Amino acid sequence: MKNNRLIRDGVLTLAIFLSLISVKAQEASFTVKEAVDYAIKHNLNVKSSQLDAISAEARIGEVRGSGLPQVAANFNLSDNVIIQRVFLPANFADPNASPDAAPVAVQFGVKYSGSASATLNQLIFSGSYFIGLRAAATYRELASKNVTQSKVTVAENVTKAYYSAQVSEERAKVLDLNISRVDSLRAETKKMNESGFVELLDVTRLEVQINNLVTERQKVQNLIELSYTLLKYQMGMSLDEKITLTDKVDDLNIESLRSDFSDYKVNYNSRIEYSVLDTQQKLAGLDLKNIRAGYLPSLSASFGYGHNNGRNTIPDLFGTKWFNNSILAINLNIPIFDGFVKKYQVEQKKVALDKVKLNQKLLEQTIDMQSKQAAINIKNAFATLETQTRNVDLAKEVVRVSKIKYKEGVGSNIEVINAESAYKEAQTNYFSALYDMLIAKVDLSKAKGELYND
Repeated sequence: MKNNRLIRDGVLTLAIFLSLISVKAQEASFTVKEAVDYAIKHNLNVKSSQLDAISAEARIGEVRGSGLPQVAANFNLSDNVIIQRVFLPANFADPNASPDAAPVAVQFGVKYSGSASATLNQLIFSGSYFIGLRAAATYRELASKNVTQSKVTVAENVTKAYYSAQVSEERAKVLDLNISRVDSLRAETKKMNESGFVELLDVTRLEVQINNLVTERQKVQNLIELSYTLLKYQMGMSLDEKITLTDKVDDLNIESLRSDFSDYKVNYNSRIEYSVLDTQQKLAGLDLKNIRAGYLPSLSASFGYGHNNGRNTIPDLFGTKWFNNSILAINLNIPIFDGFVKKYQVEQKKVALDKVKLNQKLLEQTIDMQSKQAAINIKNAFATLETQTRNVDLAKEVVRVSKIKYKEGVGSNIEVINAESAYKEAQTNYFSALYDMLIAKVDLSKAKGELYND
C-alpha cells in the first residue's frame, strides 16, 4: 500500500510538473526591444495614427482627382401632366380678329419629353489646384511623421513599464531571500530559547519582523501584477495573456551605460516633434499661397453632347427620331472684387504661420530644458546607484558580524534585527535607485531623439 501511494504521488507530481512546463511553453517571451516591436504592431494608438495616414492618402487622391477630366451622364423623362398655356394676341391665330379681341390661350409643348446627354469638364488652369498638389505631398509627409511620433510615445511607455516590472520582480526575489534568512534565524533562536540560552521575547521579535517582510512581499507582488498589466496594456496585448521578460536588470553594465550617455548634446532635427512642426510650417506656408492664388484667374473647358425628343404618347416618344445637340464652352473666371474676403483670409493664414514658428522656438527651449534635466537626472541616478550599492555591501557585512556576535553571546537579538532591517532598507533603496537610473536613461534617450527609429 505504501509503495502504491508513493507511485501515485510520483505520477501526480510528474503530471503537475509537465503541466507547468506546458503552460510555461505557451507564455510569450520578450526582450525590451521585442516588447517595443510588438507594441508598434498592436498598440491601438499606433493603429489609429496609421489609419490617419491612410486617410491622408485618400485626401491626396481627392485633390489630384479634381484636376482630372470630370464626366457626367444624364437621362431625363418628363410627363407634362397639365401643359401650361401661353396667352397670345387674338390676331396671332386669326389675322382678321379685332384688336380688342380677348387673348388666345395656346398650349406650347407636348405631354412627354425625354433627353439623354453627357458632359465632360476639364480644368485647364487654377493656381489653387497646383498649390493643392504641393500641399497634398506635404500632408502625406505630416501623416507619416505623426505615425512615427505615436511610435516614439509607445516605445517610451513600453520601455518604462518593462523596467518597472523587472525591478519589482528583483525586489520580490530579494524579499524572498530576506524572509528565508530571517526565518532561519528565527528557527535557530527558537532552539536556543528551548535550551534556555535566550528569551522568548527574542523569538517574538523575529516573528514580528517576518510578518512585516511577508506583508511587504505581498505588496510587491501586487505591484508586479500591476506592472505586468500596464505593460500588456501598452503593448496592445490581451491582459489575460501570460508573458515572460527575458532581459534582466542584473545583466546591465553600469559602466557601459555611463559611457553611452556621456554625451548630452541634442540635435533638434533628431526629435520627431520638431520635425512634425517643421512640416506643419510648410503646410501653413502653402495655405497662405493657396489663398493668394485665389486672386489669379481660372480657366476650364466643357463639352456636352446629347439627344432629345418630345411627343404626346410614350410609344411615339421612343418610336420616333431623337434629335442631337452639342455644346463646347471655354470658361474663364477672373476675380475682380470679393469684398476683401481673401485679404482677411491672408491675414489669418499669416497669423497661423507665425504661431507655428513660435511653437517651434518654444519646442527648441523645451528640448534644451528636457535634455539638461535628463542629463542631471542620469548623473544623479548613477551617483545614487553607486552609493546604494556600497550601502548594500556595508549593510550585508553588518548583518554578518551582528549574527556572529549574537551566536557567540556578545551581541543582542535587537542588534541583529536592526541590522536585518537596515540591510532590507539598503536593498530597497538600491532598487529604487536602479529604477530611477533606468527611467533617466529612457528620458535622456527620448530627449536626444534616439529612443525609437523606424
